[in-house]
Amino acid sequence: MTDELLTPRQVHADYGFSPQTLANWRWMAMGPDYIKTTPGKGGRIKYKRSTIEAWLEAQTVSVGGAAA
Repeated sequence: MTDELLTPRQVHADYGFSPQTLANWRWMAMGPDYIKTTPGKGGRIKYKRSTIEAWLEAQTVSVGGAAA
């Protein structure tokens, strides 16, 4: 099974992060890892679905317990 590659528009449709937000995160070196399929400033960007899922899992904050 191959990992699905998503465009920024597909990430927006599936997860709600706008393409501009994703671009801002890339510029600030934060957010989920991405693949640049063509070189240069205008290169095409793709995201692995598994990478988005793992990044979201890492951002999840558990409530309760001693730290709460």
